[in-house]
Amino acid sequence: MNLRIKHIKTLVAALLLTSVLGLVSCEDYLDKAPNSDISPTEPFENFRNFQGYTEELYNCIPVYTAYAWHNTWNMGDEEHWDQSATEVLAFDIDRGNYWDWNGYGSPFGTGTSGTTSTDSKQKGNVWGFSWYGIRKANIGLENLDLLIDATQEEKDLIEGQLYFFRGWFHFQLMKFWGGLPYVDQVIPANEPIRIPRLNYQETAEKVAADFQRAADLLPIDWDDTNAGKATLGNNMQRANKIMALAYLGKNLLYAGSPLMNEASGGSATYSDDYCKRAAEVFGEVLALSESTGRYELADFSEYTELFYTQNSGGRIPGLKETIFWENTVGAASRFRWNQINDYIPKDMSQGGYYISPTANYAFFNYGMANGLPINESRDITEADTESGYDPEYPWQGRDPRFYKDYILDGERCSATESLQEDIQFASLYSGGRFRTVNGGRSNLTGLMLTKWKPRLAERNTESTTMNNNCTVLSMMRLADVYLMYAEATAVAYGVTSSANSYSMTALDAINVIRDRAGVGHVANKYASSLDGFMSELQRERAVELSFEGHRFCDLRRWKLLDKQPYTLKQALEFERDPEGLSGAALAEDYQNAKVLNLSLNTIFERHLTSKHYWFPFLLDDINLYPEFQQNPGW
Repeated sequence: MNLRIKHIKTLVAALLLTSVLGLVSCEDYLDKAPNSDISPTEPFENFRNFQGYTEELYNCIPVYTAYAWHNTWNMGDEEHWDQSATEVLAFDIDRGNYWDWNGYGSPFGTGTSGTTSTDSKQKGNVWGFSWYGIRKANIGLENLDLLIDATQEEKDLIEGQLYFFRGWFHFQLMKFWGGLPYVDQVIPANEPIRIPRLNYQETAEKVAADFQRAADLLPIDWDDTNAGKATLGNNMQRANKIMALAYLGKNLLYAGSPLMNEASGGSATYSDDYCKRAAEVFGEVLALSESTGRYELADFSEYTELFYTQNSGGRIPGLKETIFWENTVGAASRFRWNQINDYIPKDMSQGGYYISPTANYAFFNYGMANGLPINESRDITEADTESGYDPEYPWQGRDPRFYKDYILDGERCSATESLQEDIQFASLYSGGRFRTVNGGRSNLTGLMLTKWKPRLAERNTESTTMNNNCTVLSMMRLADVYLMYAEATAVAYGVTSSANSYSMTALDAINVIRDRAGVGHVANKYASSLDGFMSELQRERAVELSFEGHRFCDLRRWKLLDKQPYTLKQALEFERDPEGLSGAALAEDYQNAKVLNLSLNTIFERHLTSKHYWFPFLLDDINLYPEFQQNPGW
């Protein structure tokens, strides 16, 4: 019989926000095929049908990188949008207008249309899809006893996925809104809602139980199961044991971070207990990954393929390092037009806005190839004999990831040789063409971001390099796990100690990531104290995970979001050496170019307060019942 699962008509059965609410019975989730008579239990009676029901949970994973019209998933201090980008959420976050999380173009909104759509621009709605997914998972769990025509393996796969997604969707919400009413049942439509809002750590314990239950039920690799052989080779994105454990660890680390610990009645410091639990789980993830080969760090020669692929027939990036992807709907074609134009200056693109990576983020996080920060005084105009940084040669000897993620002044950025020289080669010096071109797409900071696009991507009559690119955000990859393990282990056991579940020390875990990039190890002076180590850990996360959507949450959980220098967005000012190289000759040796009068100039400062650590709940939501309370300050 042809069973087709239809989208749930209304969202959540939990908070049941007026924009998200409404309860229906199981029959309403089914769209009967012509000339068929489907019983309300049939979707759950065998593995094939129940897996069909469960598959929609994967389609509830949001799109961040190509939702709506622009790339508004980085909301920390790493990017600055041109001042006409008033419809972009990151623009409003800069100005403290968090109410716009439900506005036009925001990937966090309340809507639910598009759960079965193939249009990536309908796949945001973190709030709406999460409650939708939670309700769907709860319905599935309450009907598990109907799954009769299935092996024990198949039953475990269904149950494990349902627990995983119930925990995962709650975690996506609490990262931004804090503690929640935890919904672990299908609420009857005729009963009033009285589920109290838990504090962050109370919610995290509920999430932890679901992730642990999922990890106990799910396999490491679906390809190794009998059920998974039906989709052999196409199971990379299915929920598995390592994935569940990785998110269990992240959930515990977040719960033990200063912001969340304070919000739960503790001090604004790390919780040793939560960090110890997180370290043990992350250790298990790393040990399982190494022993099975299920996940592994990509070679640095393939580094860009973690973020995008080009001319590869739509192959999803991530290799074997990505543990969890954003929704991949339309991935082979969605990252074009505005999405890629947001990174290309006006003379090389068509219309839209422009993202300038902030210069202070680049200079004070991306250090030197020897592993040292460029200058402890945070003064880029001063030479640093220890690190080897020279303000007259600021591109020289830098962390190799600096050259991977940014296009620098003088570097070739166009493959079209008929274009003017100052378009073919990045003119990013003060007064250069890319800095002064008319309109809203001028470069504001002296650096161009290329992490999410080929270096020569452009849009003109002679080139199609902006096409045939597949860009998908890794919401969690193995490098992130190593760094979270380092953070949790350093707090719980010490910088040069390891967790009980894994042999690697916190210090070694950072150095594994640096080894991959060819960067020097954490210097002894930073490894001798927890404070010194954490400063390098924070810097390493800023580099390795730059522009991947982590920074906003990291600054918040570390309670740094409203503090200088993290509130500043600065531009790089410099002049080219008039006696130096130019054109193609400069492009051949741009890393060694001499510059004059290097400085940083503040172009924007965020004025944020303690209330900006959490998104506000919509007013209609908090008026549902007294136990559902608004976040402080809103």
